[in-house]
Amino acid sequence: MHDLTGFQRDLLYTIAGQDNPHGLAIKEELEDYYEKEIHHGRLYPNLDEVVDKGLVEKGELDQRTNFYKITARGRRELEARREWEDQYVHELLSKAE
Repeated sequence: MHDLTGFQRDLLYTIAGQDNPHGLAIKEELEDYYEKEIHHGRLYPNLDEVVDKGLVEKGELDQRTNFYKITARGRRELEARREWEDQYVHELLSKAE
């Protein structure tokens, strides 16, 4: 997970949080989060990258539409990332009390 960009990590979270989303569904979710347009030239190469790394599976709904699914490895990577983040968030919250 350490070699992913923040955008690629956001792709993983978005895909994991949906039921086999297609590219445009992922794009819409990210546009809502980033509050700006995500261009196809940014989205699809990054999707291909997380597929190539074995974190996401790419399947075909029809001749024009692909779906994406988090792999077991991708899920493990997300869980490890959350554990890593939680140690710092917990520390931050402890200091605030």
